Amino acid sequence: MILDGFQKRREQKSKDILEAALALFMEYGVQKVSIAEIAGKAKVSQVTIYNYFESKNQLAHEVVLYYVDQVWNEMNEVLNSDLSYPEKIKLLIFNKKENASQIHEDFYRYFMKEYAAGNSYIEKFYIDKALPRLVHFFEEGKKMGYVNPNISNEAILLYFQMFKDYLGREEVYSKVLPIAEDLTRLCFYGIIGQTDIEQPT
Repeated sequence: MILDGFQKRREQKSKDILEAALALFMEYGVQKVSIAEIAGKAKVSQVTIYNYFESKNQLAHEVVLYYVDQVWNEMNEVLNSDLSYPEKIKLLIFNKKENASQIHEDFYRYFMKEYAAGNSYIEKFYIDKALPRLVHFFEEGKKMGYVNPNISNEAILLYFQMFKDYLGREEVYSKVLPIAEDLTRLCFYGIIGQTDIEQPT
């Protein structure tokens, strides 16, 4: 569909608001950031924000979806790159660490509550995009000798499902942020069986 000038400007303004809100939520959390602060960073009026998003809660919800898309795009870029298989794993692991260190705990809690509540967008994303792409990634690893070929895709899928379901518990996800890198290492090394992949310099 070809967008006219008005639609393009509207989409850009919506993106500017989402990016401003995401940056502020990542740094300060959802609760402490006001609509006025988001408007100032996005260089729009507060009225404009309410015209695009009915409330701060609705905006925060849309920011979570926007963040999911961003993380997916970054992950997919790594998976589709010409880097070696071990280099891809390094980036996936250490980008996770970098991302975790940049997320305010309050925003992380908000994100995980949406995740645990069965948000249809996140669930559909996980089932339709993330899982199939990861299975394909591990299939590539099997062919190249980096992943144990005796581990079935069914076992890998169940492994991820158990991981996902457990992290969805409120008493668990409140403890996840400080150990995000360890969990990512455990996820990959548990499948790959290697421990010699070091952080890139």
